[in-house]
This record gives sequence, C-alpha cells and structure tokens, in this order.
Amino acid sequence: MNVMESFSLKGKVALITGASYGIGFAIACALHDAGATIVFNDIKQELVDKGLAAYEEKGIKAHGYVCDVTDETAVNALVAQVEKEVGIIDILVNNAGIIKRIPMCEMTADQFRQVIDVDLNAPFICAKAVIPSMIKKGHGKIINICSMMSELGRETVSAYAAAKGGLKMLTKNIASEYGAHNIQCNGIGPGYIATPQTAPLREIQPDGSRHPFDQFILAKTPANRWGNPEDLAAPAVFLASDASNFVNGHILYVDGGILAYIGKQP
Repeated sequence: MNVMESFSLKGKVALITGASYGIGFAIACALHDAGATIVFNDIKQELVDKGLAAYEEKGIKAHGYVCDVTDETAVNALVAQVEKEVGIIDILVNNAGIIKRIPMCEMTADQFRQVIDVDLNAPFICAKAVIPSMIKKGHGKIINICSMMSELGRETVSAYAAAKGGLKMLTKNIASEYGAHNIQCNGIGPGYIATPQTAPLREIQPDGSRHPFDQFILAKTPANRWGNPEDLAAPAVFLASDASNFVNGHILYVDGGILAYIGKQP
C-alpha cells in the first residue's frame, strides 16, 4: 500500500453523531470524499431531514436516523439497525455536543448534568455500543471531538470544560483498553471554529466593531482567524484511516496555534 492509499476509506462505514450541520457535517463530507459510507443521527426528525437535504445537495447519499445519544437503549438499537441496513460501523465520530455559557455559581446541578450527559456520557455510550463489533471485525476507529477546554479553563464553561477534560481521558482509556484489538481511539481538539454555535460571539456590534470575545480570540490565535469546520476535515480523515494505525490515545489540537501561544502583550 502506498502512502496515499493508506488514507482511503473505501468500503468503510462511518457513524458521525449530530452531523446534520456544522463540524459534524464537514467531517462527514470529508470522510465521504475519502470513500466512506456516511451514517449520522440527530435528536429530531426535522434535523435529520435538514441533514439529508444538505448531504443530497453535495451529491452524498447519507443514512440518517433519529436517536438521542444519551439514551443507551436507543443507541444500542441504532447501532443494531445500522449494522443490519448499512453494515458494521468501522469509524465512530463522537461529535454531538452542547455548551451552556453560565457562570458556575449561577448554573444549576441539572444544567451541569445535562452538559456532562451529552458531551461525556454519550461518547461512552456510543463507543461501548460499537466496540464489540469492531473487535469481531478486527479493527475500528473512534474519534472523539474534544476541545481546547480539554486543556484549559475559562469563565462560564465549567460543565463543558469538565466534560471535555473527561472526554480526553476517556479517549486515552479506550486506547489503553482496546488497542490490542486493533482499535484506535483518538481525539480532535478544535480551536475556536466559526459555527452556528459560536455565531453570537462573532456578531458585529452596533457601533460596527467586533464582538469583544472575537477580538480576544484573534489576539490569542497565531493564525489570526477563527477556524472553519473544513479545517477539521483532513485531520479527521487521517485519524479515521490506516494512516493512523499506530496513533492511539492522542488528542490532535486543530486550533491555529492558540495552545502554543501566550498571547500578545497588552
């Protein structure tokens, strides 16, 4: 196999959670371009329909399902249905996630639990559902969408940082526990990405200036820009392909250099 062939995903089935739009959609499109059959879920039929239309517009025949990834029974049923209708899942991308920007002392325990449930418990549930068939097949790739908050803290994101820090360690533990079965589990840690979720932080102010947080991010990022969902595409293909067969338990930060940079002097 030559180097370029090692990046091919031809014949592989990839499940990307929450991939109706945004980062998950961009990653799914990239995996398709590399040859994979795309399966995705979302929590509502209207979101699945929106995703199916977006994939169709790009000429991609995707398989969409309604599933709440925090519901273990529903996830197990989804995986069984995908195995029956599409094939054994070779690649799992745990992309579904939420964030609540609330100061810690104003956040309720229920709000904290909701973020942990979606951002940490769900990847555990989904990974647990696909690993047995990966073991039987003799290979598998799991990619967890982590965050710079897997490494850093910041005001108002206590639950998100706790979840993403936990997801980093779950990634390492899956690699440790199932690496001998030729299963590689790695993470992608996006920097600040221009998505609908971050749109409020990039809104132009009434006076025509940039949002203060937007200014802050540009000053902290050597690339001097927000990332795009497409910036995560090729790294995802690498981690989903045979090119990364000896990469396990690693978090690949795609952040424009922000974690390497102390920031500009005031």
